[in-house]
Amino acid sequence: MTIPGMDKLKAHFPEWNSPLPRLLDALIGIMSFAAATTAMITVDHFFPNWTLLGQAAVFGVAFTILSRFFLKKTVLTAGLGGMAYRHAFRTYVVAGMPMIIAGIAHNAYLPGDRILSGYSAVVVYLVVAYLLITGVVMYVRAVFTFGVDNLAMVYVYYPEESRLVNSSIYSLIRHPVYSAVLRMAIAVGLWHGTWFSILFALLMPVGMMMWLKLVEEPELIGRFGDGYAVYCRNVPAFLPRLRNLSRFWRFLISGN
Repeated sequence: MTIPGMDKLKAHFPEWNSPLPRLLDALIGIMSFAAATTAMITVDHFFPNWTLLGQAAVFGVAFTILSRFFLKKTVLTAGLGGMAYRHAFRTYVVAGMPMIIAGIAHNAYLPGDRILSGYSAVVVYLVVAYLLITGVVMYVRAVFTFGVDNLAMVYVYYPEESRLVNSSIYSLIRHPVYSAVLRMAIAVGLWHGTWFSILFALLMPVGMMMWLKLVEEPELIGRFGDGYAVYCRNVPAFLPRLRNLSRFWRFLISGN
């Protein structure tokens, strides 16, 4: 099965045509994931009352690393030219993104007792099922609708190569990939059902909105102009409006 956008991504990573460079980059990601996980488990074991702070610290470090991908673009492009994207992706995304994944996964084994039981647990588990199903389907749809080149943020460094993605989902929510990740992250926290996991799950959208407002959307406004700022005011970031739920489900089911 051909994944859309893979050819574009490999065009900027020609060394990925050989297995060893791919393996080395994967190893960096695995080490980053392992380091973040080890740090959180250490806090869980020795300072269980501070587990939420340890998890927040991992997210803070990850967001700081990932922000450099955007904030250092001008400097890297001036200094490295055509190599800037490859350097930025390997230095910041490959190192930072696994830490985000580790933090989300940590929500599944945070210390503490489950606080849900009886009918409340049934209701929450139904919400978990809804969030998980819609999150997974939306993420898969995003990969095949937008391509891995967009997901890997190739066009932050190569805006002249960007292609128009004509999808109805952009009229419903601004960031479908982030929406998918948030749904899965919240589902994990609610499913685990401790005070810490539920609180962190509910704080995830706040953190993601701060990321958008401080880092990613200023870059998009700089790239696309004031029209994108108007778009931000008119279209929600993560959740479709109630009147658009039927169109949202149509996208999940058909991709249109």
